[in-house]
Amino acid sequence: MQKTIDAFWRAAAYCLHPRVIWLSLLPLVAAAVLSVGLAHFYWEPAVTGVRQILDGWAISQTLLSWLDTVGAAGFRAVIAPLIVVVLAVPLLVVLSLLLVATLMMPALVRLVVQRRFAGLEVRHEAPWWTSLGWSLGATLIAVLVMMVSLPLWLIPPFGLILPPIIWGWLTYRVMAFDALAGHATAQERTTLLQDHRLPLLVMGVISGYLGAAPSALWAVLGAFSVVVAPLLIVASVWVYTLVFAFSSLWFSHYLLTALRDLRAVEPGPELVVLERVA
Repeated sequence: MQKTIDAFWRAAAYCLHPRVIWLSLLPLVAAAVLSVGLAHFYWEPAVTGVRQILDGWAISQTLLSWLDTVGAAGFRAVIAPLIVVVLAVPLLVVLSLLLVATLMMPALVRLVVQRRFAGLEVRHEAPWWTSLGWSLGATLIAVLVMMVSLPLWLIPPFGLILPPIIWGWLTYRVMAFDALAGHATAQERTTLLQDHRLPLLVMGVISGYLGAAPSALWAVLGAFSVVVAPLLIVASVWVYTLVFAFSSLWFSHYLLTALRDLRAVEPGPELVVLERVA
């Protein structure tokens, strides 16, 4: 627990570093261009498609008719855009995580190594396609779980618990691998991920709850969020980027410390020779 807290405060302090702030803008620019482009070409078709689906469901028509009777007829015009936004936000979370893992994580790990672990030996450097494949595999699993569990999100307890757990697991899998990819051997990485699985998962879940801040902002703004959706999406991506940048630093400080401690207790050459003779 002490090492987890120590890594937490170090990561928070590193977020104020000019290089970290500058790096956080790179995924933001990429995500903003992609979001604006997708909204320009696919916003209207997506809203139209959702309205057609709602028109074909008897339960949605019953709900809309009830809203008309209670004086909330104006909600009929914004329900389809709101559904599109709600479906887009989880995808933005995954996009932000992948952008951070690709554009920021290696630079952030190098920053931590330069400032704190300059003497740490590089025993193995995983190729970039290995890290990409690991991230894509974990992302695919998280998206599948998200899609399967999506109906449960409408139930208040599950809606507050499931998304952070899913994002937390994804963050833990992606960040932990990338934090060790530049120094640890495959055996060291496997050992550390097994020995520290629970703290790493807790760190991921906490990061997931921190990443829920933009979703809370959407909920507070309610129907007005449709009006400012393009701006709010870009702002959400930046918040997600900062959260994931913090998570990258947190995992880097924790796991590189764990790697250093693991190597510190390795048997010396004399002990290895005696064991082989025996």
